[in-house]
Amino acid sequence: MHILEPKHSKLNKKEEEELLIKLNVSKSQLPKIKITDPSMPESAEIGDIIKIERKEDEETFVYYRTVI
Repeated sequence: MHILEPKHSKLNKKEEEELLIKLNVSKSQLPKIKITDPSMPESAEIGDIIKIERKEDEETFVYYRTVI
């Protein structure tokens, strides 16, 4: 992983369920990310939810994507 690349991590099943309930959405409603994306964790599979943490100044912004 490059120093400028945002941190990508795979959510486990329990975290996925909690996130979908919290956001009141389904997996298909989340933005998508391709499995071939170079920043994907090696353990990622199609259908997983990836948490992306971007740091700007002193703040960290969190985004979620579904692997396609």
